[in-house]
Amino acid sequence: MSIDPTKVKIDREVVPFWEHEESFQDIMAEQLKHAPWLGLSILIHGIGILLLIVLMPVETLKKDDNIMQMAPPPKEEKIEEQKPPEEEVKEEVKEEVVIQDTEVKEVTEIEEGDPMADSEVASAFTGTGWNTALGLGGGAGGKFGGRRGGRKGLGGSGKSTAEAIELGLEWLKKHQDEDGKWDADQFMKHDAEGTPCDGPGNPVHDIGLTGLATLAFLGDGSTMRSGPYREVIKKAITWLREQQDPEKGLFGQASSHDFIYDHALASIAMIEAYGLSDYKLLRKNAQLAINYLESHRNPYKAWRYQPRDNENDTSVTAWCVQAYKSAQDFKLEVNSKALEFSGVFLDELTDPTTGALGYTKRGELSSRHPGDHGVRFPPEKTEALTAAGLLTRIFLGQDPQKTPVMMAAANRILTKPPEWKPGGSIDMYYWYYASYALYQIGGRHWNDWSKKMTDAIVKSQRKDANFRGSWDPLCAWGEDGGRVYSTATMVLCLEAYYRYSKIVR
Repeated sequence: MSIDPTKVKIDREVVPFWEHEESFQDIMAEQLKHAPWLGLSILIHGIGILLLIVLMPVETLKKDDNIMQMAPPPKEEKIEEQKPPEEEVKEEVKEEVVIQDTEVKEVTEIEEGDPMADSEVASAFTGTGWNTALGLGGGAGGKFGGRRGGRKGLGGSGKSTAEAIELGLEWLKKHQDEDGKWDADQFMKHDAEGTPCDGPGNPVHDIGLTGLATLAFLGDGSTMRSGPYREVIKKAITWLREQQDPEKGLFGQASSHDFIYDHALASIAMIEAYGLSDYKLLRKNAQLAINYLESHRNPYKAWRYQPRDNENDTSVTAWCVQAYKSAQDFKLEVNSKALEFSGVFLDELTDPTTGALGYTKRGELSSRHPGDHGVRFPPEKTEALTAAGLLTRIFLGQDPQKTPVMMAAANRILTKPPEWKPGGSIDMYYWYYASYALYQIGGRHWNDWSKKMTDAIVKSQRKDANFRGSWDPLCAWGEDGGRVYSTATMVLCLEAYYRYSKIVR
């Protein structure tokens, strides 16, 4: 059956469904008319979503940028701060390793795990008042802080003093042997032209003289790491290390009657070189030096020439106390009881009224060699032991305001000022101790003494040819130490202005 389309009849009155059905948009519009707040909510949320989409990448980028910009600086600053000291230490250790490889390894092993190895050096003087002024008070940098400015701080009338110090150090530098020592009786071999210097000393004291001369360079502010005389000091300390017994700690041999003087001087030089240079490789040598002094000291007492012979004298004890106090300042192991016993020993030998200190007993004058030595250098013309005792008491932390005998000693010293004239008045040993003691006392004592001391020393310095910068060994111990001794001691006297920090009261 077929349908003829022409016969089909369509009702034109019926509306197509797409014309009478409501669209989604119409429905939503109609609903929005009934619920305006819903539309507003949708609109707000839509705007919020758009804002998040647009703004989030920007915020994230900013945060990332900030992180990238802030992270690098701390790393760069840290590297810059650590780099210089690492390079400096590495350089110094490399130089010193060449000196003695075996010593370096041995010391390194000992120092591993040592809590003091990397600590900063601090003064041994603690508390408040008198003792703190030796270095801790006012940021002076420890007992040795005064020398940091060196002779550069000597202005005005101090110019002549500064020049004398420089000339003296230059003479010592010129007469140092290549191996580092100062030769007591053959130092003049360095005078290649012109008349060679005279004034030989006793060769048994090469170690003590090398220690004394090294202290003069250290006192001027140079160390093994810095300063114009760093190489001079390094050579001297290297030689002293080679002379030290690796077990006992003694410098040299106990071949002379008064060898303990040489060991004490070498010990102070080694300890100061270790501490002031912050040279850890020398710690073992410095400690061994103190260990020997402790083994030499009399039980419950002090020191004299031979180990533990139950004899004591104030001259040897004064040098040993200096070594102990320097060792304490630089955090070495020290028997503090030894210092207490030394203080008691000084009390036993000190006149409580005059402050005069005896040699081996109260009232005894300074020692002299047999023969006419005492005639040529009358001991009654000096207050060497009184001055040595006064400085020792200061190192022991005694307060002159609370210890009347100290001021009595200072007054007594002023009665015998330094004079450069023949007849036994020249006593460099005395001038050394008196200069350092009265500088710490200060006031009129130092003013009176320093004027006469500077005048006597500066004007007597030789200015001619090979002698230029030295002093003639015309003092009581000049025949023992010679020209090296006299020159080093006079330089040390002039360095009293700054070698140790000034006491502030």
